[in-house]
Amino acid sequence: MSEQGKSRLKLTGAIVAVAALAVVGSGITNRVHSERELATWTTEQAVPNVSLIHPTPAVAGNALNLPASLQALNSAPIFARTSGYVRQWQVDIGDTVHRGQLLALLDAPEVDQQLAQAHADLQTAQANQQLAGSTAARWSNMLAKDAVSKQETDEKLGDLAAKTAVTNAARANVARLEALTGFTRLVAPFDGIVTSRSAEIGALVTAGSASATPLFTIADISRIRASVRVPQLYSAEVHPGMEVKLTLPEYAGRIFPAKLTRTARAVDPVSGTLLVELEAVNADLVLKPGAYAQASFPLKKTDNTVTLPPSALLIGERGPQVALIDKNGKATLQSVTLGRDQGKFVEIVAGLTAKDAVIDNPPDSLQNGDAVRVVSDAEGTVHAAD
Repeated sequence: MSEQGKSRLKLTGAIVAVAALAVVGSGITNRVHSERELATWTTEQAVPNVSLIHPTPAVAGNALNLPASLQALNSAPIFARTSGYVRQWQVDIGDTVHRGQLLALLDAPEVDQQLAQAHADLQTAQANQQLAGSTAARWSNMLAKDAVSKQETDEKLGDLAAKTAVTNAARANVARLEALTGFTRLVAPFDGIVTSRSAEIGALVTAGSASATPLFTIADISRIRASVRVPQLYSAEVHPGMEVKLTLPEYAGRIFPAKLTRTARAVDPVSGTLLVELEAVNADLVLKPGAYAQASFPLKKTDNTVTLPPSALLIGERGPQVALIDKNGKATLQSVTLGRDQGKFVEIVAGLTAKDAVIDNPPDSLQNGDAVRVVSDAEGTVHAAD
């Protein structure tokens, strides 16, 4: 190859080498740029976009509505005190009864036979007592004339005492069986309504059985008691004599006035509530034991109470918190005290004011001092993303 060809070959190789270096350099530059863009994007993504909402002042003087369970003023299940068979029943569910009214009659043949035997035993004991008394009297007279020994006289007096004790025991047994015979008549213990009946003619009833079903249940519903569990937060506002309103779903628009009669004076450590009892007049008997009702307690004015949607809350080891933003754009977690949960919003009774701006739907991983980017607030103002 000539010198000129070699020169051209070297020139071509140099050009190719320079081109290769240019391509490699361009690739490295593009890769570095892409890595920088990726780092920038990753950093930006690490800062969450958040929306702000503003707490709403709670309605002043609103009512505390809680579920209530209605109960009769008095309720008594009627069990058989003696075993036997139902001969007849006189009343049924829904009937009005008065104190002492006959509910049912039982046949107790075994008790009747035991009573007859007890009467016979009593007569025998009384006869033996009379004989022992006559004997003791004669021996006492003979002892006064030194006709018998004192030991023999004491034996006759002791026999009289024993026979007297046997007579007393027989008489007590007769009284017991007569009482059992009286229990074959089931009567109402007070004025009220029959709310249940399981007595059926010919059915065997056994007294003292742990699994026995009451033959009747009598309830006095002239006045109704209502049990309500008040959250501890509001327990200081309820007191005996307080006027409360009851409402029932089957009587829409009707209000039943009630009065708070007593409280348990102790907070249940499991539910954190105070058990209170209301009492309402039930003149028309429309309030029914066992029914569900709503009790409305009037509350005092709450100037510092605000409301938030539940989505703004963070629930963790430190209890309920909300996320605020400081002047440097950093998140600040604020502990709050919750009031009532009313579905679409939750009351905040302490730890927050209506002037605060709260992050809605804060990330669960959000910590104090984390940077955030505000993109919108509840009033619709959109902030430019940095």
